[in-house]
Amino acid sequence: MRDVSFGQYYPSDSFVHKCDPRTKLLFLIAYIVMIFLAKNFYALGVCALVFVIVAVASKVPFKSLLRSVKAVLFLLAFTAFLNLFFHSGKTVLWQWKFVVITQEAVYFTVFLAVRLFLLVLGSAILTLTTTPVALTDGIESLLSPLKWLKFPVHELALIMSIALRFIPILTEETGRIMNAQKARGADFETGSLFKRVKAIVPILIPLIIGAFRRADELGDAMDARCYSGSKVRTKYKKLTFTWRDLIALLLIVSLIVGIVLLRVYTPWLI
Repeated sequence: MRDVSFGQYYPSDSFVHKCDPRTKLLFLIAYIVMIFLAKNFYALGVCALVFVIVAVASKVPFKSLLRSVKAVLFLLAFTAFLNLFFHSGKTVLWQWKFVVITQEAVYFTVFLAVRLFLLVLGSAILTLTTTPVALTDGIESLLSPLKWLKFPVHELALIMSIALRFIPILTEETGRIMNAQKARGADFETGSLFKRVKAIVPILIPLIIGAFRRADELGDAMDARCYSGSKVRTKYKKLTFTWRDLIALLLIVSLIVGIVLLRVYTPWLI
């Protein structure tokens, strides 16, 4: 559980770390759109190449990026498993009664797994290279036009930032609870699947109680400091665009234009 790095910040003095958080958010949105526009492995290869370039520029160890997948590894496997049996096709590879596995289903399952894998890795780079405070400021700045509609932009950005920050905290808390239960004789590794799932119940109850306690303490700390998100607040560090952000924005535009042109002129390729 301690190896899960999603939601944690990795300090470094890299090109990506120095970029404006708004630029990184826009780049992530463009990257997600690029992934979902991909229709075959050629396009996913381009997405993977973009990810590798950004990962190298961020100077974040690939082990930390791969550890971020652990948090959603079960979801990835479960989604791929469902598509393997429920995706239709013509070329039958294996059949038993009403269960049919086709060649098209295997292709789509692998394609979906790679797509979700790249999606999680791209999101992990954002959290690993951006502090929660900078991420909150970036989200609030991008959503600032909604303030004209009386939308609580600052509160929404703060909630999202706190939720990301609580992921590693709850993960560490889960590890401590599991170690305490093991010291009392609990067994989470042997037995049937039903038995192991049943053994998790003693973990969930203290974990939920601890999460509510942390949320209550955080609310009291914010009230003690007279925090009020509804009022106009000043910033200790103001967000500014630099030449790095210009390069990143040009790359974003190039990616979007390239994907659109490829879909129009070479639909068989992408």
